[in-house]
Amino acid sequence: VLPGDLRRTVTDFCKRNGLLTLSVIAVLTGCTLGFMLRGTQLSTQAKIYFSFPGELLMRMLKMLILPLITSSLMSGLSSMESKACCRMGVLTVTYYLWTTFIAVVVGIVLVIIIKPGVGTEMESNRLGGGPVMTSADALLDLIRNMVPSNLIEATFQQYKTDLIPILKVPTRTIQPNFVYVVPDDSDPKGRTVYLELTPPPEVLYKTSPGSSQQMNVLGIVIFSATMGLLLGRMGERGAPLVNVCQCINECVMKIINAAVWYFPFGIIFLVAGKILDMQDPSTLGKKLGWYGITVLAGLFVHGLVLLPLFYFILTRKNPFSYIRGLLQAMVIALATSSSSATLPITMKCLLENCHVDRQIARFVLPVGATINMDGTALYEAVAAIFIAQVNDYELDFGQLVTISITATAASIGAAGIPQAGLVTMVIVLTSVGLPPDDITLIVAIDWILDRFRTMINVLGDALAAGIIAHLCRKDFPLSGAGKVKTEQAEYQPKQKTILDDFAGVTPYAALMDHRHSTELCH
Repeated sequence: VLPGDLRRTVTDFCKRNGLLTLSVIAVLTGCTLGFMLRGTQLSTQAKIYFSFPGELLMRMLKMLILPLITSSLMSGLSSMESKACCRMGVLTVTYYLWTTFIAVVVGIVLVIIIKPGVGTEMESNRLGGGPVMTSADALLDLIRNMVPSNLIEATFQQYKTDLIPILKVPTRTIQPNFVYVVPDDSDPKGRTVYLELTPPPEVLYKTSPGSSQQMNVLGIVIFSATMGLLLGRMGERGAPLVNVCQCINECVMKIINAAVWYFPFGIIFLVAGKILDMQDPSTLGKKLGWYGITVLAGLFVHGLVLLPLFYFILTRKNPFSYIRGLLQAMVIALATSSSSATLPITMKCLLENCHVDRQIARFVLPVGATINMDGTALYEAVAAIFIAQVNDYELDFGQLVTISITATAASIGAAGIPQAGLVTMVIVLTSVGLPPDDITLIVAIDWILDRFRTMINVLGDALAAGIIAHLCRKDFPLSGAGKVKTEQAEYQPKQKTILDDFAGVTPYAALMDHRHSTELCH
């Protein structure tokens, strides 16, 4: 039997870190199980059945995204003053853009120093076709998605411009025609043959409105933020809807608290299923080893050196004690590779472990999950220069600046879903004239790197919430507990005044006066 103190210590540790410990064990178990089953040659149908508990985990998390974002933003912004809300919004967006740009610069510096693509010969089945998306279309799509035409439709799909190739075949052949002399037994001079060459068809691209099957989180965030601000200005008339949003938000957090105990079980099959689908690791290591090392080194420098440094400089607090409270969210991000799906867990960690003001967490986290993609921006910059190095394409300083700006802008438009960076990668490549088909070179290793960059995205969102909470602490002096104390403090002087008025009066007279005053109030 353990001594009493040691038993209490173990019990306290299990209460505080039990779920985190189970999640880490689940990731390790999933990796082990996946590698053990790789030799069994499971059929595709068997892999689908095996991955079902993990699929259930992803569906559970995605189910909570929409009610959490809408209720958080509406209830959070409705209780703020417009001046404080404006200041917090400007600080949040500025910080997000600044850290994203720094992440891109870190990636560019590392890929130029390490040069993972120099001397690398790729053997890959490259996809045919021309440009998939242009920078101008991507920017316009981003603005269109900010203002969705149909709010219900925005919950399950977003606008995307499709480029339709049109073949323009010339009707006339090229003149003059080529003349060949073919030997002929009947004619000693040979037979003259005219060969008409048809030029290749000209390919034109026509833009067409389309859609992609992803939730338009950006449009929902902007609509919910606008509704929250206007509800706050409406005062008592908007109070019923604000109360509904607060109830939904509390209910979602209770669902998260209950569902979080399923996560370790789901993580095992989620990770193991991905490892079963992976290609041969030794071949990947030979082809893309240095590329993967470059991306991971950039994520390590940005996530564990620069972001904590910014947190320390701006708040004068220990960043690693703050990060310790976020480990649960980072493990879920590693398993799901989706910052939007991790949003409910990140919110739970911020409120319970890091004690960030509820109003600030409700605003900063949904906005960060939409526009703050530090890891994705860094990865896109590294991948673009890696593809240039593979093709022996020299990039000048102007093109590096173009890549840095385009990667920052493209990461804002990237959805918070697994491997969304591959879609926006096309924008970065076409901006400097690189072939977009070469994305297929890095697809094989992308699912691994996607998990680590999602961890950095989630870490950046959470650290931003801590920084904004510190910078805006004067605008939000009263948290949930502070309001209760203030109401009690306001009530106590009134109570004291009533007692003072009744001082020196007989109890019966005091009671009658009190009843009389109550009737007047009614």
